[in-house]
Amino acid sequence: MTRHAVDARQALARLKEGNERFVKNVRSIESLATSAARAQLVEGQQPFAIVLSCSDSRAPSELLFDAGLGELFVVRVAGNIVAPSLVGSVEFAAATFGTELVVVMGHTRCGAVKATIDAVTRGAQAPSDNVGDIVRRIEPSVRELAGIRDGDALMKAATRANVRASVNHLRSGSRILEERIAAGRLLVVGAEYALETGQVDFFDVP
Repeated sequence: MTRHAVDARQALARLKEGNERFVKNVRSIESLATSAARAQLVEGQQPFAIVLSCSDSRAPSELLFDAGLGELFVVRVAGNIVAPSLVGSVEFAAATFGTELVVVMGHTRCGAVKATIDAVTRGAQAPSDNVGDIVRRIEPSVRELAGIRDGDALMKAATRANVRASVNHLRSGSRILEERIAAGRLLVVGAEYALETGQVDFFDVP
């Protein structure tokens, strides 16, 4: 395809507009019509945003942002954590497609965050080493909130802290991404999706 990369601020505005439609239970003609462009997408893609999000089945980025085929490059992993292969996926999209916006999106009632809180506060054990790896990556964000005793408040604060940790890692843990940020060609922001309302709240936006 021959489309040009969308400016990061324009891309962020598109995501916000798409989420507004989702909250209102409507879809744009453009997103519905992208299935007709399937043949064109065979030759390439030009996603206007990269989304690193949780793999929770209730939080599919394409639906939450009313986006169609080829519009979002989505990287999904439990707890929206950052690990080498996940950073590599974001690097690939930014460098290959010139996509200028990266969104790290957590969500309310995240099971991975809850499992980490249980591990920190009650000593609960992960069912496997692989799940344990996810918990260990979220754990620093939970431990820094040790002073919060209310369970709901801790869950809310930990979810956002975990998003911020992933945002900071992408901003300062990758030479490729750092160079693009320094050149004004990449913006990395945080977001939280509310399962209860359908609303995506963007925060930590430079």
